[in-house]
Amino acid sequence: MSRERKPVLVVVDVQNGFITEHSQPVVPVIADLVRRWQAAHGDVVFTRYLNYPGSPFERLIGWTKMTDGPETELVTELAPYVGPHTPVVDKYIYTLFTPEGTRLVDERGWTDLYVCGIDTEICVLKTAVDAFEHDLTPWILKDACASHSGPEAHTAGLFIAGRFIGANQIIQTTSLLESVPRMLC
Repeated sequence: MSRERKPVLVVVDVQNGFITEHSQPVVPVIADLVRRWQAAHGDVVFTRYLNYPGSPFERLIGWTKMTDGPETELVTELAPYVGPHTPVVDKYIYTLFTPEGTRLVDERGWTDLYVCGIDTEICVLKTAVDAFEHDLTPWILKDACASHSGPEAHTAGLFIAGRFIGANQIIQTTSLLESVPRMLC
């Protein structure tokens, strides 16, 4: 028995504090993807990473950024697409699968998670792997992901993702956009 497919576009941590010369080029790709996805009446969920004093990121990695202010906000290019039916999940961990994120996935019946955003090798990867482990179907949109650390980290993230969720689950946005009208009907 096959279950009905219900896709969602997951936009991971496209926040001011993660924008560098390496990640900036993916922002217009993501904004266009979100615009097209919403125009086809598809569900979108954004994640926003927030750090805090004493977090494992601070204690174990020495990373103290992304605690408040403009660096934690989604980039302005995505602001027009956030609304009452497009949730933003604030998270203190790598993945969408916080209690709130898990509840959203369950309540909305999402089965296929099309994941894009920043950083490929960290939060994008963890979200895709967690979707896999929740018996969902993850897809990584490789040309709609980047690493603020550079292309080597992005490429490493895609390689590891292929090992975790299957190389066929890593696709280009063009492949997705060709099938969006059929998928969302």
